[in-house]
Amino acid sequence: MTTVPADEASDSEVHVREAERADLLAVFHIEQEAFPQPWPFSAFERFLDEPGFLVAQVRDDADSRETATAGYVVADVVPNHGEALGHVKDIAVAEECRGRGVGRGLLQQALTVLATENVASVKLEVREANETAKRLYRGFGFEQRGRLPRYYSNGEDALVMVRDF
Repeated sequence: MTTVPADEASDSEVHVREAERADLLAVFHIEQEAFPQPWPFSAFERFLDEPGFLVAQVRDDADSRETATAGYVVADVVPNHGEALGHVKDIAVAEECRGRGVGRGLLQQALTVLATENVASVKLEVREANETAKRLYRGFGFEQRGRLPRYYSNGEDALVMVRDF
């Protein structure tokens, strides 16, 4: 298990680990809460063996030993003109856990996993209007390298952001 310090504004810790079958229902609920076009449950099942399918857990409260699934990331490696390219396909944090360093912890660990796969760079797509996510990605060195017009069902563009290693 990897422990990632959470935001300094919070005294909780974020624990990031590989996803297991038992995590799928919580991941699916977070996906449905976070996105107007959620992935189907079966999509998460297909990524179960990927080392870049990670979940974050946080303590329910400071006095509790119980943890709750706070978020997840799905990242994998795809071929790209003869080089390995990391792809962050999906990342989400439960609404009640936002602002606690969960997204940062998940992205950091996903990048670490992708680095061990010897990728030359990592890409992701983000809604043009999602300023919070874009700020997080820029903080990890991602830069906008393209735009996918009308990528989302509501006609919104996606920005393609890339980080080189």
